[in-house]
Amino acid sequence: MVQSVSKRGPMTLVLAVLVLAGQAQLGMAGPPTSTAQPPAGLAPAATETLTYDHVHFGVPDPAKAVEWYAKYLGGQPGPRGEPNDRLLFGKTRFIFLKTDKPLPSAGSAVDHIGLSVPDLAAKIKELQTAGVKIVTPIQEERGLFKHAFIEDPWGAKIEVLQDPETLGFHHVHLRAPDPEGAFKWYLEMFGGARRKLKGRVDALKYGDVWILAEKGEATPSEGHAIDHIGWRTTMDLNAKAAELKAKGVKFTTEPRPFRDIHISYVEGPAAVKIELLHR
Repeated sequence: MVQSVSKRGPMTLVLAVLVLAGQAQLGMAGPPTSTAQPPAGLAPAATETLTYDHVHFGVPDPAKAVEWYAKYLGGQPGPRGEPNDRLLFGKTRFIFLKTDKPLPSAGSAVDHIGLSVPDLAAKIKELQTAGVKIVTPIQEERGLFKHAFIEDPWGAKIEVLQDPETLGFHHVHLRAPDPEGAFKWYLEMFGGARRKLKGRVDALKYGDVWILAEKGEATPSEGHAIDHIGWRTTMDLNAKAAELKAKGVKFTTEPRPFRDIHISYVEGPAAVKIELLHR
């Protein structure tokens, strides 16, 4: 290229060199620069990572459920000014909805939840003495943790485990025919981070809360002892709903005011009922 230009005279050559120098400075010469990518494990399509907010149980008598979860599992009274149908486990609310005959949670799209305690053996002994139903005695998953399964008096399956890294409310365990597809859905719609629990189990992370999923057929969660799960947005709920609808999310209840918050319901993979709210 320089040889062909140089036949036109020294001035032309100088101009050509200046042009090439300018192109290089602007990134037009040489190999193209790479486009910045989002941090590994984050969902690029989500505008925010939603906050995991609550588990909503179906029980015949919410007051008795509040008493039982406070007595045996250590739930604390909810924030001042909120209704008395709930308890706090760390930052996560357990809310109890009156349901005359809830179906057991096992086998539904929200199969069970997990609570982590400092001394699993002592806790299970305490629960056995109190007559709580022990579904599976203590077992140890090598490389993970010791755990056992219990059932509350209304059919909610609860994994009690010993994970010193995350005490208190630990995880939600979903069922879906396509767990990988479910993970991708939550990442795209709700943000979050793709992680491996203890470096072994595929999971999503929302703050301190793990979302796990196992492969299997599942019935819709609504009407079961664990009726639905909930995430909270910092955005105006109508604006968030518009964003999610543009991505194809099915809203079963449109955004509306409820007490001092705004709520809506969407359908997740395998017909998980999900409450989306702004508080």
